[in-house]
Amino acid sequence: MRWIRNIIAGLVVVLLFSAIVAMVGGHAMGADWRTASRESAGIAPDPLTNPEPIVQVYAARAFSWRGLLGVHTWIATKRRDAPGFMVYEVIGWRKFHDMPVVAVTEKEPDQRWFGAMPDILLDVRGDHVEAIIDDIEQAVMAYPHADEYTVWPGPNSNTFTAFVARNVDGLVLDLPPTAIGKDYLPSGIVAGTPSGSGYQVSFMGLLGVMAAVEEGVEFNVLGLTFGLDPKDLAIKLPGIGRLSPLPD
Repeated sequence: MRWIRNIIAGLVVVLLFSAIVAMVGGHAMGADWRTASRESAGIAPDPLTNPEPIVQVYAARAFSWRGLLGVHTWIATKRRDAPGFMVYEVIGWRKFHDMPVVAVTEKEPDQRWFGAMPDILLDVRGDHVEAIIDDIEQAVMAYPHADEYTVWPGPNSNTFTAFVARNVDGLVLDLPPTAIGKDYLPSGIVAGTPSGSGYQVSFMGLLGVMAAVEEGVEFNVLGLTFGLDPKDLAIKLPGIGRLSPLPD
């Protein structure tokens, strides 16, 4: 009968999902943060040979069990002729040391996140980027959860990155479905999407829906994202991320 086939299909999907998540997160589960690599991944532009203003957004699998389903994201900026990058991110452990969770540091922008290799989500360059950097700095200062951190459903590092993107014209940022916390809205239940190309409704980051040109259609269920991106012919799944036949 149809309902039996549906149950079997559902169990197969769950088993496959669990296997994939185990392969992705198994290494991180056994890692020690004290010895995990924080070295550069070698994918960021050299500021000495790239004098133009640059804004980049990075994502890497979160540390330990959190990496089974989610990523940590951060923003890096470099002004014209600057010798290095400024990195903006939210780091949860700072809360437990009575420090603001928002960290602003001059460092290599592509450091591994405690062993996890980062990916570049956005790379914007050119003279107009100086104004974008100004807006990023203002948005960072205006982040309303600078003294708060909750792994799930937020506010966390992805809440911060999404907030900055929503408040900066020129950052057309399509955060991955694994960026748990991106749908936690600092105020209200309706907002523009991080890409600025649509709108979303979200109840405390636990239940919501999004429709946008860049992100496509997403459904948030208990902080997990399921979606379809017609523009890139991709489906979005919790833990796995984006599946698309098109090259990145």
